[in-house]
Amino acid sequence: MEDWKPKGEGSDYDSMKTLADCVSTLSQQGFKAQFKAHKNGLESLDTHDIYQPEDVKIVDFYRFEGESDPSDNVILYAIETAKGEKGTLTDAYGAYQEVKVSDFIRQVEEIHKHNAGEKHEE
Repeated sequence: MEDWKPKGEGSDYDSMKTLADCVSTLSQQGFKAQFKAHKNGLESLDTHDIYQPEDVKIVDFYRFEGESDPSDNVILYAIETAKGEKGTLTDAYGAYQEVKVSDFIRQVEEIHKHNAGEKHEE
């Protein structure tokens, strides 16, 4: 896997203003699998493989805010696994945040921050 490099609010932000547009565009770019977080890892709903945080790279993420309903606040993650499987994972944020998803994403980010720190020390 390549080094993880966060891109912020999504590299194609202007062309992907809605969640549906973003999912469609990512699917065209090969991010076709859907992932779900469990207590034992991240499951591909397509292959049913379970991935640990060290097996996952967050390629990009997109944040969507509902204009009138806080439950519409969603983050869409574009994910690539060590096996090359590419797909998406969604999480609400704020009061409706899914703990399993946010914990898994935090673990992935910590692993990549730690690995990046080791490379800078060399």
